[in-house]
Amino acid sequence: MHDHDDATYDLLVVGSANADLVIGVERRPAPGETVLGSDLATHPGGKGANQSVAAARLGARTALLARVGDDAHGRLLLDSQRAAGADTVGVLVGGAPTGVALITVDPSGDNSIVVSPGANARLTPEDIRAAGSLLAASRVISTQLEIPVESVTELVRTLPDAARFVLNPSPPAPVPSEVLAACDPLVVNEHEARYILGDTAAPGDSPADWARALLALGPRSVVITLGADGALTADGSGSPVTVPSPKVDAVDTTGAGDAFTAALAWRLGRGDDLPTAAAYAARVGAASVTRRGAQESYPTGDELEVPSA
Repeated sequence: MHDHDDATYDLLVVGSANADLVIGVERRPAPGETVLGSDLATHPGGKGANQSVAAARLGARTALLARVGDDAHGRLLLDSQRAAGADTVGVLVGGAPTGVALITVDPSGDNSIVVSPGANARLTPEDIRAAGSLLAASRVISTQLEIPVESVTELVRTLPDAARFVLNPSPPAPVPSEVLAACDPLVVNEHEARYILGDTAAPGDSPADWARALLALGPRSVVITLGADGALTADGSGSPVTVPSPKVDAVDTTGAGDAFTAALAWRLGRGDDLPTAAAYAARVGAASVTRRGAQESYPTGDELEVPSA
């Protein structure tokens, strides 16, 4: 049995790695229409890769289990992981082109996105089973839903006894009950909470009501992110606890949820209780929205220590 205290990795992120191809446009094209846009900007993205970079920049010993193509986008993603200090031993290469998000952004900041999952869709249950030694070496394992749900289910089935499992069910999709039961915590925003609750969410419900209803579905704990209002945590041991977010001028919220979840997962693995970890994660998420982009906006641990003026 792997001893919890000498885990090689504080956090193993299992998930997606995408190249985000971004073009600014005056307005998004109508069917059959061509519009001219800005120069193409290519950024490393994908919820899994974002979480891994965010945790590594904070100082967590982090590894990523993902699949990319044997192509320039895959090399960009591997390079960005290494630059942040994340271990890429678990990144599988080949089988399909690297996943891509084609993003057009208009002057108001509204975007239209087409996602080609590519290699992310080829991260199979077999790949999860083959990574057993990586799973066993990890204190906390975090995932999302940009990889096949059967691979997420396999992850729960092969979870080491000592490892804590964190799920952000994004983009929203049906989550098997055995996966929900393993979540400690399930991390959702308002949109994801409503999706999972479906018809059981009453219109007048508060986040505390959602938290109680989500806990009834089986997770050991729940964190609901509330944007500028911080987050709400619940583990069934008392009333839900709200933690505030620092007040910041938001420039770009891209990837903020990924940074929040990664920071939360890492701090839980270090022994923080849920509200303490969520308060730290809210600071990380707030810092990330003050800069453009996703991975390049993530703060380092040192930057968080500096009180903002």
